Amino acid sequence: MLTAATDPGAGSLPPTKSPARRAVSRIDLRHLSLLAVLGALVVVGALTKPSEFLSTDNLQLILTQASVIGVVTVGVTFVIIGGGIDLSVGAIVALASVWATTVATQEYGLPGILFCALLVGLGCGLVNGLLVAYGPMVPFIATLAMLASARGLALQISDGRTQVVTVESVLDLGLPDAYVLGIPPLVLIFAAVSVLGWLVLGRTTFGRRTVAIGGNPEASRLAGIAVKRQRLLLYLLSGLCCGIAAFMLVVLTGSGQNTNGNLYELDAIAAAIIGGTLLSGGRGTITGSVLGVLVFTTITNLFALNNLQSDVQQIAKGAIIVAAVLVQKGRTSS
Repeated sequence: MLTAATDPGAGSLPPTKSPARRAVSRIDLRHLSLLAVLGALVVVGALTKPSEFLSTDNLQLILTQASVIGVVTVGVTFVIIGGGIDLSVGAIVALASVWATTVATQEYGLPGILFCALLVGLGCGLVNGLLVAYGPMVPFIATLAMLASARGLALQISDGRTQVVTVESVLDLGLPDAYVLGIPPLVLIFAAVSVLGWLVLGRTTFGRRTVAIGGNPEASRLAGIAVKRQRLLLYLLSGLCCGIAAFMLVVLTGSGQNTNGNLYELDAIAAAIIGGTLLSGGRGTITGSVLGVLVFTTITNLFALNNLQSDVQQIAKGAIIVAAVLVQKGRTSS
């Protein structure tokens, strides 16, 4: 009787990929697709506005504009992979930027502004995390409440006025003299946050637990993972990223305003989605989210250079989001 080892026909069966390898293949394919889209956008820019689009100043501008929302997107990506949502990131950025640029805070110079922005971001993230993990409240409702509260507090602190930064060391970070090998400091901060996020998500126990609770929180709890604590930490991480982004926005604009971070929550979620992050949780990559941010920022830049109206730009972004969700749904069901 022939066994599987001796049967010549047994070896002719096509090898099957493990679920992990299939997931990696899907992720790599999505990254390649986003790179192709980004390349196509660069080609369009080079053909329509070659001198303006390909100039060093414009490329620096694209990367700088992507940096602030990119840092926010890294935090949002962790939250979504963990099965949550954060609608308050834009309002937290506004509150942190306003609180960090008050006259009292500016008296402590750059360290005071940076520390205040990070502290406000962490404080808001802590409140969100406590409400979601230990409330317990639905993440949508908890972060929606934070959105309204943070916006209102930012308006109250600033009295609706723009708070101009007078600390020279902060303003100097936005000048060309502060560039490192032609790279703006804000871009370097974005790169550092992205690399750290990639390492934490893909190379640490924290990252594996985040994916686990997003995929199946009950199974994660039975496996010994402290699901509530993990969710709290995820919202703390999101708040920290908002604090960093608020400081970057202060450097970029030289001011703090209660209107800062407007619609950041939608842009960050959209970038994460087209980057391959499942809204239901359990899957996503920092690389995909970063590419999503670059795609959206490049689209905005192209529309501005070609003097196209913002409403057409929003329609284009909406179409991209719908297409990404449909592709994501098709791959999930397959």
